[in-house]
Amino acid sequence: MTAYDVIVIGLGGMGSAAAFRLAERGQRVLGLERHEPVHTKGSSHGGSRITRQAYFEDPAYVPLLLRAHELWPRLEADAGLPIFTRCGGLMVGGPESRTVAGSVRSAEKWGLAHEILTAAEIRERFPTMRPAEGDIGLYEPGAGFVVPEASVTAHLRLAERAGADLRFTEPVLSWRDDGDGVRVTTPLGEYTAGRLVVCPGAWAPGLLADLGVTFTVERQVQYWFAPAGGAEPFAPERHPVYIWENEHGRQCYGFPAVDGEAKVAFFRGGLTCTPETIDRTVHPHEVDEMAAFAGARLPSLPGEFRRAATCMYTNTPDEHFVIARHPAHDNVVVACGFSGHGFKFVPVVGEVVADLVTDGATEHPIALFDPARLAGSRGAA
Repeated sequence: MTAYDVIVIGLGGMGSAAAFRLAERGQRVLGLERHEPVHTKGSSHGGSRITRQAYFEDPAYVPLLLRAHELWPRLEADAGLPIFTRCGGLMVGGPESRTVAGSVRSAEKWGLAHEILTAAEIRERFPTMRPAEGDIGLYEPGAGFVVPEASVTAHLRLAERAGADLRFTEPVLSWRDDGDGVRVTTPLGEYTAGRLVVCPGAWAPGLLADLGVTFTVERQVQYWFAPAGGAEPFAPERHPVYIWENEHGRQCYGFPAVDGEAKVAFFRGGLTCTPETIDRTVHPHEVDEMAAFAGARLPSLPGEFRRAATCMYTNTPDEHFVIARHPAHDNVVVACGFSGHGFKFVPVVGEVVADLVTDGATEHPIALFDPARLAGSRGAA
């Protein structure tokens, strides 16, 4: 039985970044992942994730996003992989919608570069888009998208280069705090370490049952269409990432075309599931619903349906993250409940987790993510 300084459970987006940052700081790291190194069974896949800074969810996220935008180019350079594409981002909806009003609030609070565009200005600048007359948009030139598979690959590559011991297809059955350290059990044996990091994704309800937080796992579907008339108008230099909110508060999001296909999806509203019960089949009525919603706003987009894939959101009751030392176990750090909007934070979450493990605290602002705010949420959802 080999002893380690830190064991990291889960090597998706957050866990891979944490494993790298810890190994980089000289920690003896064991990383355990239930699936193969880059897989489609969790939440870190699908070819693209939006990254933006004018954050409608809460202005408190912005400092972390500023740091993440510093780290993405460094990760690309260090790992030798293309990860981040800057193409601009457009948040569209009514002036009082959460998507627009919240984005404006963050942009103004933090002095972020942005423009407010009328419906006519949106149509002129982005001919692919057809907003209604009452819609406006916040355009953020620094926004873009990252490739989740490349991010995970890069962080795993760098973690191994720094000396981390990474093991795949080895699910964690249980863990326990022995006071002086932790013990983690898998089908292949038991491992010990001084500290534990838990980045469980959709497996949070089981692995963090004593955290006092209700996690809800939600099935989501990503869709790829070949635009009618060709993909050139949707190229990254012409077409931004976007989040579009309708008059009922429903949001869809989308990307420029990559390899002739433009990806779109609904933001939230999926079926509750577990990693074991999720329906991986995408049904025709789901494709039709997505095509109709997108086509009303980007008329040439539905074009030809090419493919779809499922993934999972792991939601907290307030849709904010949990990043903290475990309130019941001082030698355990948790990073979970990223609620469908967490991937853009991956590199900075790696830094935060490493700080919490090695220093016991971090200078990054993470007060919003303290699980104490959700005390008593278990059973309330």
